[in-house]
Amino acid sequence: MSTSTRSATPLSIAILAAGKGTRLKSQHPKVLHEIGGLPLLAHVIRAATAIAPAGSIYCIVGHEAERVRRAVAHYGTQFIEQREQLGTGHALMQCREALAGQGAVLVLSGDAPLITPETLTRLRDFHLAQGAAMTILTAEPPAPFGYGRILRQPDGEVSAIVEQKSLAPGQEALREINSGTYVFDVAKLFRYIDQIKTENPHREFYLTDIVAILRRAGERVMAVKAENWSEVLGVNTRGELAALDALLRRRKAAQLMNEGVTIFQPESCVIDQDVQVGPDTVVGPFVQLLGSTCIGSECKINSFSVLTNMRVGDGVMIRHGSVLADSVVENRAILGPYCHIRPESHIGEGAHVGNFVEVKKARLGRGAKANHLTYLGDAEIGEKSNIGAGTITCNYDGVHKHRTVIGKGAFIGSDTTLVAPVTVAEGAYVGAGSCITKDVPADALAVARAQQVNRPGWAKARREKIKKDKD
Repeated sequence: MSTSTRSATPLSIAILAAGKGTRLKSQHPKVLHEIGGLPLLAHVIRAATAIAPAGSIYCIVGHEAERVRRAVAHYGTQFIEQREQLGTGHALMQCREALAGQGAVLVLSGDAPLITPETLTRLRDFHLAQGAAMTILTAEPPAPFGYGRILRQPDGEVSAIVEQKSLAPGQEALREINSGTYVFDVAKLFRYIDQIKTENPHREFYLTDIVAILRRAGERVMAVKAENWSEVLGVNTRGELAALDALLRRRKAAQLMNEGVTIFQPESCVIDQDVQVGPDTVVGPFVQLLGSTCIGSECKINSFSVLTNMRVGDGVMIRHGSVLADSVVENRAILGPYCHIRPESHIGEGAHVGNFVEVKKARLGRGAKANHLTYLGDAEIGEKSNIGAGTITCNYDGVHKHRTVIGKGAFIGSDTTLVAPVTVAEGAYVGAGSCITKDVPADALAVARAQQVNRPGWAKARREKIKKDKD
């Protein structure tokens, strides 16, 4: 089909996203359950926006409609509310005004997240080339039990969709199933859609009934098979949700490995769809890379580390059990084991953040080191400064947060508390065990601790007194 013919037949997309997810036994909207780090509906919208502008995509929402809108509003699609959820046919009835004057509408299920733009393009083009009233995307899974089967005529047209419970003897051998994804000629869809009845146990308007209605009217109903049957899989149970999540994550791991990333025991890793990893980076077992995390080249991410929405440079070492979120790590930094980088932190080039160090909304300059048992919150740490073990920035006064500034090349002795707001200037030293409440000038030594007093024989006398009291 030529490009000019396609452009003369505008395509809209309707995504059915009103369901409650009863079989998931959940209080949450079905389409907001996640696989691969994204809501089911987001996966479908992404595939749809690859073949049509967001303004031509309509999400039909119902159960907790406002919550669904908020979750995917940033994609720019339009929304139509199905106030009563009376079936798939009823959902499309709500679109009559929005789709008026359109040539074709592609109908997608908001709970079928594996569909690809390539398959949707093929379905659209086949439908337009055939001039059909309706085209069904079908598939041949290895186990078709439970799905509606496609009955075809010798010329390939569809004569009926027969649900599992209605299969006649011999029809159970049919393997081609209905995916629930369709393209309609819009004018013909709304010419006949009101003929759908609710003569079924649930008293709902089933969109599949329109096949028989169109056939009786002498209209053509066609079908095209998906090349990969797994694309049409939907989610009705928690088990299916887990299975699709695992499938999507296997694909993501395979993609990264094909791009030059080493992943040991990829089946043990959790890697979201939007994660990016540079070549020659090594990811250990049981690592989680979540959200929009982006990792550079030649890094090493060791086992049990969890990175969420992180920006990590090249040559970074993240040792075992580290948890990092919503922050930036520059090239060749070394983190962990068991460090915690909290949001809005920035770890400079070559900086070290060691075991049991927590960093929150703090910036460590190039080559700065905090290697042991330290909390750095709301702080600015200068280049090549050394933060001793047990150091704490006391940033919260019970009402407000305050900032600590440590200059370039400063040395903070172990077990120091820095009561913000406070500044330790460039090159200054702070003696171990100090409680710093005043600014420390550049190149000065600050010691703020009680003078040591030794009392000879005190411990022996105490022990003797305790023994006497017991006697």
